[in-house]
Amino acid sequence: MNLNLQDKVILISGGAKGIGGAISRGLIEEGAIPVIIDPSEKEANEILKIAQGRALHIPIRLSTEEDARLAIQKTVDSLGRIDGLVNNAGANDGVGLENGSPEAFANSVSKNLFHYYYLAHFALSYLKASKGAIVNISSKTAVTGQGGTSGYIAAKGAQLALTREWAVELLPYQIRVNAILPAEVFTPMYESWIQSFPNPEEKLAEINSRIPLGNRMTRAEEIAAMAIFLLSEKASHITGQHLYVDGGYTHLDRAL
Repeated sequence: MNLNLQDKVILISGGAKGIGGAISRGLIEEGAIPVIIDPSEKEANEILKIAQGRALHIPIRLSTEEDARLAIQKTVDSLGRIDGLVNNAGANDGVGLENGSPEAFANSVSKNLFHYYYLAHFALSYLKASKGAIVNISSKTAVTGQGGTSGYIAAKGAQLALTREWAVELLPYQIRVNAILPAEVFTPMYESWIQSFPNPEEKLAEINSRIPLGNRMTRAEEIAAMAIFLLSEKASHITGQHLYVDGGYTHLDRAL
């Protein structure tokens, strides 16, 4: 299927590794121009080699409003347009109710949520011009809970609410806004978490056994495929949706 993304300029926060890296690579395959907003130089350079000059790396962590404004300005100065935005960067940092503090909670919400708004805000005039699309990467934990990670969950739940809010607000401009909710995806960050257990292989097997479809984790490329579809004109009448790409993990009976 030709998604007609040739030469489309798509921003991806956290676009060098894990799910974001898979989205960047998938966009290159579709002929699009990914803008990788990510401080990870090594991984970004690997993607730039694949792109053969048809990608842009902006090594910014998006800690502040100014970081987001600068990322948008660099994109427009270099490429002249913005056709889509994938809000993806974030980390499950384990700031809970018992093991956290008000300050740690505020910092966790800030670093996992605020840049979603900042990037969308500063990109908005360009998305209006292109009738572009926004994809927010959230998490199944926003609807199931996880325990011990209040800040991250608060941010992920807010991302789902903003997806619906923005979809409504941006209807007059035909800008579509959707969210993807991954569950268990074996990214480098996830692998580091698995390695923190006394018996990583046993823990991984236990998790896989609870994923109904195939008893395996979702691949980052499978999340990327959904994100890229939602960015394309093939998804031209899809907006305000929360889409689960999780092998049935969230909704199907684990006894299966």
